[in-house]
This record gives sequence, C-alpha cells and structure tokens, in this order.
Amino acid sequence: MATNVQKITLSPSRDIPFNKLLLSQSNVRRIKAGVSVEELAEDIARRGLLQGLSVRPVVDGAGVETGMFEIPAGGRRYRALELLVKQKRLARTAPVPCVIREGGIAEEDSLAENVQRAPLHPLDQFRAFLALREKGQSEEEIAAAFFVSVGVVKQRLKLASVSPVLLEVYAEDGMTLDQLMAFTVSGDHARQEQVFERLKTSYDKQPYAIRRMLTEGAVRACDKRAQFIGLEAYVEAGGTILRDLFQGDDGGWLQDVALVDRLVAEKLKAEADAVTTEGWKWVEMAPDFAYGHTYGLRQLRGETIPLTTEEEASRDAIQAEYDRLSETYAEADELPDEVDARLGEIEAAIEAFEARPITFDPLDVAHAGAFVSIAHDGALRIERGYVRTEDERPVEPEVATENAEPHLVAAAAMRTGEAVMADAPTPEPEEDEGLSALSDRLMTELTSHRTLGLRQALGERSDVAFLAALHALTLKSFYRYGSDSCLELDLKSVAFSAQAPGLNDSASAAAIHARHEGWAKVLPKDSADLWDALQDWDSDSRSGLFAHVVSLSVNAVHEAWNRRPRAFNHADQLARAVYLDMAGAGWKPTVDNFLGRVTKARILQAVSEAKGARAAERIAHLKKGDMAREAEALLTETGWLPEPLRGAETAAGEETAAQDGTTAMGEDEALEDTEDTTDIPPAVAAE
Repeated sequence: MATNVQKITLSPSRDIPFNKLLLSQSNVRRIKAGVSVEELAEDIARRGLLQGLSVRPVVDGAGVETGMFEIPAGGRRYRALELLVKQKRLARTAPVPCVIREGGIAEEDSLAENVQRAPLHPLDQFRAFLALREKGQSEEEIAAAFFVSVGVVKQRLKLASVSPVLLEVYAEDGMTLDQLMAFTVSGDHARQEQVFERLKTSYDKQPYAIRRMLTEGAVRACDKRAQFIGLEAYVEAGGTILRDLFQGDDGGWLQDVALVDRLVAEKLKAEADAVTTEGWKWVEMAPDFAYGHTYGLRQLRGETIPLTTEEEASRDAIQAEYDRLSETYAEADELPDEVDARLGEIEAAIEAFEARPITFDPLDVAHAGAFVSIAHDGALRIERGYVRTEDERPVEPEVATENAEPHLVAAAAMRTGEAVMADAPTPEPEEDEGLSALSDRLMTELTSHRTLGLRQALGERSDVAFLAALHALTLKSFYRYGSDSCLELDLKSVAFSAQAPGLNDSASAAAIHARHEGWAKVLPKDSADLWDALQDWDSDSRSGLFAHVVSLSVNAVHEAWNRRPRAFNHADQLARAVYLDMAGAGWKPTVDNFLGRVTKARILQAVSEAKGARAAERIAHLKKGDMAREAEALLTETGWLPEPLRGAETAAGEETAAQDGTTAMGEDEALEDTEDTTDIPPAVAAE
C-alpha cells in the first residue's frame, strides 16, 4: 500500500517597507566579522539586495500582530540598508524582500542561516575573478567592486592561470594554497606539471622548494648583468621575466640566460667602442675582471677638469640651499617628504659637481689602455689610463755634468749602473791633478760613514723616521719606479693566484679602490715633490696615508705550497687589533663562494650552528646541490661565517705602551733607572 509523503510548506515571502522592520535580540551574531557594514552598503547600492531578510511578526502582550517585523537573521543587511536611509540614498518606505517565519525558535533560524552557509572554495573565487576579467572588467574595476586592492586581484588572477591539471589537484585538496602560490612563479604549464611530477617523489614539498625548482638556471633581476642591460631592454628583446606576486622576489628572474649574455656582450661592446675613440692603445671588456687585474700596470695621473664660472655659481647656490634646509629642519624628528626629496636631489647634484672628468696627455693615451666592465650595482665601470710594461716609453738615464759636485757624479753613476765595487782598486789622484772628481773607492768609504751617521740620527728622531718610511712606501705604492728614497724598504702587494668568486665586487675591494684613488688625487704628480708635500701634511693625513700603504702589503692568503703558520698567527693578532668583522664587511655564504664547494656534512654543520638542529634536519635528505641552495637561503641574514673568517675574541683590558707614555724599549730601561749614569752624556741622562 502506497504511503503518502507529507509535503513541506515554505515560509511565505513579501516586500515589507523598511520603516516596518527592526532588529531582533534573537540574532546570534554578536561579533563583527567579514565585510564591514559600510562596504556592504556600497555593494547593495551598486547591485541591489541579493538576499532577502528572515523576519518574524512582532506581537503585543495579547499575542496580536503590531504590523512591525523583527529580524533574527540578516542584521548586517538591515544595518547596511539603515545606513543608506541615513545617507538619503534609500527611502524610509522602500520595500525590502523578506521571508516571513512563523513558529519554531528565532535563535535557531539565526544560527542555521549562519552555520549552514557553505563558504566559497578559494578556487571558485579565483575562477570567478578570471571570468569577470575575460568579460571585459579591468583589474581596477574588479578591485573596486569587491573592496580589495588591485594587488589582491592580480594574485587571484595569477592563481587562476596555473595549469588546469594542478588546479584540479588543488580542488581535491591534493596540495595546499601556499604550494599553489609557489607554482605561479612560472607561467609555463608544462614546466609547472614537470615540477609537480618531481615533487611527488621528493621528500621536501615546501613552497620554497617549488620556487627553487621553477627558477633553476634563471638570472635574478638583482644580478648586476640584469641591472646593466635593464629589464625593459630584456623584455623588448623577447625575454620572459618570472615574478612571484606572493613573496618578495627582488624583481623576479630572467628566464632566458642566453639572451641576457648576448645583450650584455652587445652593450659592453658598444661602450668599449666609445672608449676606443678616445685614442687608447687598447681596451679590454668583460662583465667582470679578477681582483688585482691592474697589478703590475702603471696608472696615469690625469688632470681634473675644473668647474666653469657658471658651474661654480650653480654649485654654490645649491650648497647654500642645502645648508639653509639643513639648518631649518635640524631639530625636526622627521623631515617632510618634499624636503627629504629635495635634499636628496641636492646631494646628487653636489656629487655630480665633485665627480669631475679627468683628461690625460695625448702622448700618454697613445701608450695606455682601459678596462670596461660592470660594477657590482650594474653600473658601467671604466678604468682608464693603465700602461703595460711592454708599452712603457724608454727613460733616459741621468748623466751628471763635468761641473757637478763629486758626490752627485758618483750618485749618478750608481743610478746608471756604472758604480765600481767597493773592493775594486782605483788609483788615488796625484797632488798636481787639481780638483778632479773623488775616486769611487773614496766616495764609497765617505758615504759609508754618512750612512751610519744617518742611521744613528734617524734612530733618535721617530717623527722623521716615520716620515721617511711613509715616503719610501708611498713611492712604491703610487709611483712608477719608487727609487727616490735611500731607505731599503720594500712593499709587496700579493696577487691572488686563486681568484675567489665575487672578490672584485666585494665591499672591501670597492672601499680599498676608492681609498687608493682618493690618496692618488692629493699626492703630487712628480715623485721628486713627494718629500716636501709630506712634510707639509698634518699628522692625521700622514697617519691615514701610512695606514693605507701598509694595508696594501697584508698577505693572509692560505697557499698549499707556502706554509706560513707564524704569519697566520700574526693575521689573527692583526684581526683582533682592528676588530675585523667579515660579516659586517659584507661576506655572506653562497653556493659559489662556500656552500657548493664543501661536503654535505659541513653544509649541515653550518645550518645547525646558525639556525638550529631542526633546520638542518629539514634539508638533510636533499642532494648536495639542492642542499647548498637551501642552505644559502637559510643563512642569508644570520651573519654565520666559516671558521677561517671568524674573528678571535679581543682580550679585554689589554694595555699598550702608548697608554703610559713609554716605548717598548723604554719599559726595559725604566727597570734599570737606578743604574750608574756616569758614562751617559748629560743631555741624554737629564732627558
């Protein structure tokens, strides 16, 4: 026998004037969440009310309907309508679609409406944004319609553009949203699917691993080659840039490496051709030269082109403006944006005035050359005025005249290689020969006495000894021959046989080069004028130059064929004395300079020391190449250093001889100040 199924009856619906509605205390929503009332009001004003209100008749004490209706479900929509009424954008009597509920519990209606609502799957939202875009709406229009930023719209569209195969996997919860975000780095669906297949057999499925796989072999946009050619030129040439809209990517990755190399070579060639037209004998070009590539070459000393009268007036004017703004806002905690921008413009203009071009003698240019390369920041680097040994013009030897003083004749003979050995017999002049030149033997004996006299006197004048040493070392560092000194001091600057990656672009190399160029500009062009110039300098300038020339002789390089344990111990002492911090100097562990050239055990040790054992365990399963790349990312901002670069702890409370006003030799003498001083000259004893 057939059973009659009882049919359900839906609640009736009708339009009710807004002024007949009021909020119900039965609404279970108490905490504000989601879209604000103001944004919801704007949405209703734009497209109308998409969902009606659930209402119940209000009855009086006798159970008679009062004509008013309370809203247990739909309170936010009511408040949005109320805001539109207050703004006079909606009439108070405007009809509002409502479902009239009778019976049951009001709180149950409110709870059911909120709990049983199924949220939209993120993929559905991504595809909906894409559908709107395909129907002609711009990213800005979509952002305005849904009260999100344009960046959010771009992200949603990017997620919707991932390979359909991967989107289906995501829809079935086969990957996380973070993993899907990582796949957006590349727009190549085949590449995305290839990486996903690799991911199935990989232990590490983290988003960073996906990004690394998708960008293997690509050139970072922050690479100096990419900065040199410019991203616009690369794109115009047909190159593709991979971007990550969900994480900082420093401009992305340039996918076509061959195109990058070609554009770099073409631009460098054009710049080198322009330098060649200046008349140089040779011009070498390369994206990068090894550190010390100018070693053994003489650098020309050009003349700086002075400022014109108009340029001087302009510089003085902007300098006055800079001083005025600095004085006006000296006490301000924060500069206004327009003032800060203006100060930056003035500083750039002043630097342009100071960076004057240099001219060279055309005769010197014909024998010299230039290097054209890329600086660490992507700027063009041109090093002009270097003379190779084989291109040096012959130097005429100095020849003394017949009327010259005897000691000058002998000195000239020694400089030209014509001096006679000290033990070679030479005839003494006869009485009747007149004022002939002194014999070489006699000159040698006399100057021997003079040499000892100079040694004794110089040993008692520390200030002059310092000046003489500075003079000798400066000659070796900045001048062609460096033979204008009687001091037998030599300065050797090591040429790095094994060139470390990135050495020429390091912060230390740039600082040393800038310091050397700065000193070269203030030194006299002729070595004969150096002694007088140094005498006129103040002590701070002399000390600064001395520190620079001495620093050029430092050699703490490990070489397998040259064991120098004592030298390395001294390097440690020197590092402590100058508070050397290689991390602060800009050194960071990378695949090229360390991680890719050591064992997996050392890579894990480095990560463990810097980030902890758990971080090391997370990459322990990787192959060495992958492990090195992941370790580089983990160690980037940690300041971790390998053992050869770590500084020894500086001893606290270390006393120096300068603190008590005595020299190292004076300390021993102070212990013997009670000895008999009878045989000591009175002046020395009194001192």
